[in-house]
Amino acid sequence: MKSTVAPLEDNKVKLSVEIDVAEFDQSIDDAFKKIAKEVRLPGFRPGKAPRKLLEAHVGLAVARAQALQDGIPQFLAKAVKEHSVDLIAPPDIKITAGEEEGPVAFDAECEIRPEIQVGGYKGLKVELTSLEPTDEELETTIKNEMRRHGSLSDVERVAAHGDFVVVDIAGTREGEPVPGLNTDDWTYEVGRGWVSPNFDDQLVGAKAGDELRFVGTPSGTEEPADFVVKIHRVQELVIPDLTDEWVGENVGEGDIDSVGAYKASIRERLTDMKVGQVRSTVVDKVAEALAGLVDIDAPKSMVDSDMQQRLQNTLRQFQAQGIAIDQWLSVTGQTTDDFIENIRTQSERAVKVDLALRAVVRAEAIEVDEVDLKAEYDRIAMQVGENAAKVRAVYEKNDAVDELVIEISKTKALDWLLHNVEMVDENGNRLENDNVLGHDHSHDHEHDH
Repeated sequence: MKSTVAPLEDNKVKLSVEIDVAEFDQSIDDAFKKIAKEVRLPGFRPGKAPRKLLEAHVGLAVARAQALQDGIPQFLAKAVKEHSVDLIAPPDIKITAGEEEGPVAFDAECEIRPEIQVGGYKGLKVELTSLEPTDEELETTIKNEMRRHGSLSDVERVAAHGDFVVVDIAGTREGEPVPGLNTDDWTYEVGRGWVSPNFDDQLVGAKAGDELRFVGTPSGTEEPADFVVKIHRVQELVIPDLTDEWVGENVGEGDIDSVGAYKASIRERLTDMKVGQVRSTVVDKVAEALAGLVDIDAPKSMVDSDMQQRLQNTLRQFQAQGIAIDQWLSVTGQTTDDFIENIRTQSERAVKVDLALRAVVRAEAIEVDEVDLKAEYDRIAMQVGENAAKVRAVYEKNDAVDELVIEISKTKALDWLLHNVEMVDENGNRLENDNVLGHDHSHDHEHDH
């Protein structure tokens, strides 16, 4: 087989392939073996009839047509690999010789992945949430913590927002009870807005012993209902004073024996929580910023391919959870067009990230060695519950090692970016990359192997 490659416009190349008679005859022989399994000849088991007998029975033209259909993709795959053609869409193939006899030749017009340069990636800046809790966040957390230790006390006054009431609720429609809307001795915090849009407004100003009658639309429904609410008690939440004595009696964890130590422990907990939240978003932030540097439109064929995979994955997840897609769309208030457009936006960004990461790999001369490959085989093996040697064998058998190397190199490029981009908080203060990432950080990226 001989092959050549020539550039075309619009990010395409033309592969020209020639197969001599002797080599193509092997494809014809394979075609006869395939036909033999389908043709029944007296005296021969399926698949065992000799070629000459089959040729006399069905004709050479039939086998040649089968050989062209089955063989051309194989010869094309060899040419693609030989010339390192990075296909991103099925090629347009035109047979130029050999349809009836003689050597076979064909041209394949191939759309390839564009190679781009990403200017400015070394000066990339991403804005993240501050790692340090504010004084307001600290005080709010302490207030909520103290409320959990509060106690309810009856009051002889009308109810106000923030008070608690003990009530009986009866909700009916046309005299029939509304499911889930009838209860006795229920303690409810005024202002929660849980029952209906106007429920809390009716409670404000009421006192123990009152019976309220009104019409409201229960939350989560569209039809109004008749409410009868009997108020048994109005209570207020009594919050204890924050003192060293209270901390010693109610916290008692290690060295937390004073108000100062208690506040310091809460600040530390908030910091850990904020760091975790930032770490969960930093990869996405960097990917989004990187995609913004790509100054070409994402190739439609790549976007369509990514969309198809995302849609299939989403539908499989819904199916596994027993969720119907139309019901999910209704609950989330989306139309089918909204859903598809959201997937398209994700795919367009994913394609741009893919192109940009490959550009960083080239610009930074990032390489993948045997140690990287072994680590990745080990990771995949652990993920799928299989032996690493078997995982390697599968990749090698399917000629997928080169693609795996590319994916690993993109992961390394993303890791390089994570350590080299400028990270700032919402106020423009510089954040240390190592503090954000941690010493043992891990991350996911846009493409699964």
